[in-house]
Amino acid sequence: MEKKWWHDKVAYQIYPKSFLDTNGDGIGDLKGVTEKLDYLKELGIDIIWLSPIYKSPFVDQGYDIADYYSIGEEFGTMEDFDHLLEEAKKRGMYILMDLVVNHCSDQHVWFQKAMEDPEGRYGGYFYIRKGKDGKEPANYRSYFGGNAWEPVPGTKDLYYLHLFAKEQPDLNWENPEVRREIYKMINWWMDKGLGGFRIDAIINIKKNIDFPSYEPDGPDGLASAARMIEDAHGVGDFLEEMKRETFQKYDAFTVGEVFNMKEEELKEFIGEDGHFSTMFDFSAHTLMQGSDGWHNSRKFSFREWRDALFDAQEKAQEVGGFEANIIENHDEPRGASRFLPEWAQKEAGKKMLATTSMLLRGIPFLYQGQEIGMTNCRRNSIDEYDDISTKDQYRQALADGCSLEEALACCYENSRDNARTPMQWSGDANGGFTSGTPWLAMNPNFREINVKEQESRPDSVLNYYRKLVALRKAPEYKDIFTYGRFVPLYEDLDDIFAYSRVLEETEEGRSGEIRILANYGKQPCALTLEKPVKQVLLSNMETGAKAGQTEVTLDSCQVLVLLTQ
Repeated sequence: MEKKWWHDKVAYQIYPKSFLDTNGDGIGDLKGVTEKLDYLKELGIDIIWLSPIYKSPFVDQGYDIADYYSIGEEFGTMEDFDHLLEEAKKRGMYILMDLVVNHCSDQHVWFQKAMEDPEGRYGGYFYIRKGKDGKEPANYRSYFGGNAWEPVPGTKDLYYLHLFAKEQPDLNWENPEVRREIYKMINWWMDKGLGGFRIDAIINIKKNIDFPSYEPDGPDGLASAARMIEDAHGVGDFLEEMKRETFQKYDAFTVGEVFNMKEEELKEFIGEDGHFSTMFDFSAHTLMQGSDGWHNSRKFSFREWRDALFDAQEKAQEVGGFEANIIENHDEPRGASRFLPEWAQKEAGKKMLATTSMLLRGIPFLYQGQEIGMTNCRRNSIDEYDDISTKDQYRQALADGCSLEEALACCYENSRDNARTPMQWSGDANGGFTSGTPWLAMNPNFREINVKEQESRPDSVLNYYRKLVALRKAPEYKDIFTYGRFVPLYEDLDDIFAYSRVLEETEEGRSGEIRILANYGKQPCALTLEKPVKQVLLSNMETGAKAGQTEVTLDSCQVLVLLTQ
């Protein structure tokens, strides 16, 4: 395998609106990110991914971009961004922007001109089609609910396609002029000194442009737009062209958000010469999805979750690719609330979850607040939520017969706002996030769970994460954790999450095996080892194993990282 600069790095996602507000307007900003670079450096972070900071009307929290070349005034100025880049570079850190090019905002000048003249040049930048039999061109349900075709104002039978909100019209990637404009924009940002991009919803750029209708899959008479995307072929041609015209020129790090990929295409996406450097492993998150929305989402099953992660690890390994390993992100609820059984939702459990994820094969991505164990936030009313998707799912739950309490409960378990509550820096007013009124109400537990309290306590989740990242990057173990094979262990045991990272001898003469053993069950569990313990590298509890042992007993919520002989 050709070694890349990013193989041994640890990444951290920042949701800027909720990270740190420095001017008291209740919205996080770029100066706040710059102010916390040393905090992130101490955590061991190399790569920082910023969720969108472009000019936007914020219908979908910045994923509706009105100007790809401008910083949203909520976040500061281009000078603030350039200063952040400069300060990150001084610390040997890389900045990733969020690349959102399946769609733009309906406030973008391209779309404004398209609506003025749907048949003209800019009309060709979007998917504008005539209706059929007095109805929309096809019966697609958007990802945010409702019809994915919106009437073009001032016309009798023209519609434009939006796979997300109606304010997010899809860009027509079949148009070479659109692609050239996108590549020009990407290179403009790369020339500023970016390390690369996280690439949003990218599988959606390739449509089945026949736009066939499908058998309805809901009482609204619509079918999921994902059906049409799954029937499209040739997205790789677009992705290879984009890579060739942009990322490849800069040796950029790229991480794709990829859903609905055909399984046989994995190597094309993240193999030795794949479309992207890596892509997120969403196997655990898709496992939880319900067929008809959040109100019937699947309950957590430890064994199914563990097996899904193991399967993804082995498939990526087979194609020689690296996946990006996540516990949570801005689109998901908090991992500590989702992937830990009730008895494990405490600091020991959070450390265990961190360890089993961070030491997998691939690129670890932490999400802001994960390192202190932030949790889901219970709200009293749907009015306390901001997220467009949450409000749609709430309405759907009520329409499908849920009570108000049941509909709100499914939002507590699944809402994207769980991850978007402001960062909890201290137990002071508003968690030290802002001196004003937060744009989204704080999680009330900020007085118990916050950075300041945990920095003062050696056994905190935060200080454990620091040790964990340092272990992954330690010179004597870095090659094992970066290039070592993933080998699942004890798969027949229901509550055990265990695997080895095994490095065959390298040119430098390095080799070795490190075992990660965790007990997600309520009861202690004894495990027999094929090789004796050489050294305990990390444990989340005082009791552990000793050198020479060939059997270890894991308490409930205990994790051990063992170097074997």
